Amino acid sequence: MVMKKLQQLKTDKSPGPYGIHPLLLKEGATVLAKPLSLIFSQSYNTGILPDEWKTAHIVPIFTKGNTTDPANYGPLSLTSVPCKVMETIVKENLVKFWENKDIFCKEQHGFYQREIVSHQLT
Repeated sequence: MVMKKLQQLKTDKSPGPYGIHPLLLKEGATVLAKPLSLIFSQSYNTGILPDEWKTAHIVPIFTKGNTTDPANYGPLSLTSVPCKVMETIVKENLVKFWENKDIFCKEQHGFYQREIVSHQLT
């Protein structure tokens, strides 16, 4: 699962606060998947997230209007790419669990992609 997620990384995204670029992780997926999966498992089992993964760089991103007006910018949080990979895996597994246990009601669709919503509502 970790290798699949690494291979699916978008390489045009920010490397995050520690400069680990998604391209490096994607190209090195076969070598990095096992060590990252061990780190992920250790984090799941202990409930402790590596301190480095708790850091984010907040940068302004232009939203609309005049570029010289600071009010036209919103915050963008750049976080660790390996942490984002782990978050994706956790989210997908939680959603699968909830679906299998039929925990979501028809009206609950905030976690679903559009094609899943139409499946759930039928």
